[in-house]
Amino acid sequence: MNETGSRKITEIKINTDNLYLEESFTDLNFATIRRLTPVNIDGSPDESREPIFTGMTQLMSPNGPIPVSCIIENAETLAEAAAKLPEAIEKTVQAMIAEAQEAQRKEASGLIVPGQ
Repeated sequence: MNETGSRKITEIKINTDNLYLEESFTDLNFATIRRLTPVNIDGSPDESREPIFTGMTQLMSPNGPIPVSCIIENAETLAEAAAKLPEAIEKTVQAMIAEAQEAQRKEASGLIVPGQ
């Protein structure tokens, strides 16, 4: 740490107990699936942890593409991840819409309350 108490970017420390090998799979049209396979510090598979699958796609909006990323839950294989991707994307998009609506609601009701 420097004299202001903040860390320098060069002081990062990699958590060697949480390493993953990253692989990407794409259909070149709509989506990308990433498989994160747990590995040990020597690069060998870490059989004590399960792989993680994530999905990515883009939705078109009047303002341009919107990137959407999600965790694909309960997938053990690439085939399962591919089958579960549409539902995971839908769930993420619905959460994004709800969050945007809540932000709009808060902004629209921007009442000024005395004493705040």
